[in-house]
Amino acid sequence: MNIRITKSEKLKTKPDQATLKFGRTFTDHMFIMDYCEEKGWYDPKIVPYGPIPLDPSTNVLHYGQGIFEGLKAYKTKDGRVLLFRPDKNAQRLNASCERMCIPEMKEEDILEAIKALVSLEKDWIPEKEGTSLYIRPFVIASDPFLGVHASHTYMFMIILSPVGAYYPTGINPIKIYVEDKYVRAVKGGMGTSKTMGNYAASLYAQQKAEEKGFVQVLWLDGIERKYIEEVGAMNVFFKINGTVITPELNGSILPGITRMSVIELLKSKNIPVEERRISVDELIEASEKGQLEECFGAGTAAVISPVGELMYKDHSYIINNNQTGDISRMLYDTLTGIQFGNIKDEFGWTVEV
Repeated sequence: MNIRITKSEKLKTKPDQATLKFGRTFTDHMFIMDYCEEKGWYDPKIVPYGPIPLDPSTNVLHYGQGIFEGLKAYKTKDGRVLLFRPDKNAQRLNASCERMCIPEMKEEDILEAIKALVSLEKDWIPEKEGTSLYIRPFVIASDPFLGVHASHTYMFMIILSPVGAYYPTGINPIKIYVEDKYVRAVKGGMGTSKTMGNYAASLYAQQKAEEKGFVQVLWLDGIERKYIEEVGAMNVFFKINGTVITPELNGSILPGITRMSVIELLKSKNIPVEERRISVDELIEASEKGQLEECFGAGTAAVISPVGELMYKDHSYIINNNQTGDISRMLYDTLTGIQFGNIKDEFGWTVEV
């Protein structure tokens, strides 16, 4: 691509790295590329970060035809800038595009756009331990027309945000509420896509869980309200009797890139891991028998987040004495070590900008 760059005349003051919050501060520039049926994807450009004009009738505002991705850039101790498996994000973005009737892009163009913007904004990548530069590519339908149909025009954008830890507790265990009334997605729906509506569907239950003192919601399947699916912002894993188990990708669970990496890493270390259907009843039974040894979430934002307590039907189940387990710690240390260039990347997961 021939990316046109217009630099901002006035640069922002960079935030204090010690007080970074997730997704609150944004860099000086953003990437934009447009689509219309006559031209395809065209006019890739980097411009100063700022508001975008939208007609009040714009499709995405009324019908939610939009998708997004999330990945990070990391600065190594020797000053290099690394991305973690960005090709998988590009592939998943296109998979979401297909499900939402959005024209796909060349994966190499997606990666080139990410690299170009991150390279321009590399001084925004924080260096304090546990910090990184969050990358948010997204696509919105931009037709100014009311009517339930796929848009004919789109905008692909990328914005960047220097971030600290997703959860203030860091690698310390969090509390999760098992939701058995409301559902996030069903098989045949949009659960496998990173689309806006999935997250809007999760807000009410998430708010109720937070009011009760829980950090996240653990979702059950939308039909029987019986089988474990995922946590609001992460895929979920359980260690039961020495075997790590995660729900299989069944058509309503997001195929997480950190999830994929965890499975590959566990297999490389000969740690038993299974992708299969697991019911909340099996989980509770394992807990009551003392066989539920660990639970953790896995996602781009938090990387690995141990779970120390599950609440189901007003009963609390404490996991591993509310302590971070050995598997959770090993996965966190290994993944972040690779991401920050502190551990040799034997998998070929990192890409230097």
